[in-house]
Amino acid sequence: MTRIISGRAGGTVLDVPPKGTRPTSDRVRESLFGALDSADLVDGARVLDLYAGSGALGLESLSRGAVSADLVELSAPAATLIRKNAERLRSAGVAGAARVHRANATTFVETSTSEWDLVFLDPPYDVSDAEIARVLAGLAARLSADAAVIVERAKRSPAPDWAAAGLEADRDRTYGDTTLWWGRPPR
Repeated sequence: MTRIISGRAGGTVLDVPPKGTRPTSDRVRESLFGALDSADLVDGARVLDLYAGSGALGLESLSRGAVSADLVELSAPAATLIRKNAERLRSAGVAGAARVHRANATTFVETSTSEWDLVFLDPPYDVSDAEIARVLAGLAARLSADAAVIVERAKRSPAPDWAAAGLEADRDRTYGDTTLWWGRPPR
């Protein structure tokens, strides 16, 4: 069962697509958002959740005070499910705007004119390192000066090539089979 961990909609259960996604575990999300909250990166943030799946990362951000979340998912059934999950948050009193985009992550980033403060990339395992590099390169010009970009992959995956994307590595954390790599714009 996937649920919103904390904030205004804490405890709200989220539907998860039956196949094709790999939801971030509650344990990993709890650790991730603890670090994000302690760095004051969520409250008031404009969030981008790429390869959104159930929308858990972007919706957790909204529950914790983000002002908006763009949730990008190519799968039509998953995008429909994210809209339903976002409606549950609205019913719980979450005020931030959830915008669901049924689109390819690379195309969305390369054609968007928005700017984000917090970005999550949690691609399926079969997404190539080259595609992730292209998404990161497209993101670089769309990030606020103090933005954080978090890439979630299997721990056996190579670290993102931050420098090739015009970004800097910040830190990484491993939780079981999952590694979170943090990047940011150069300072």
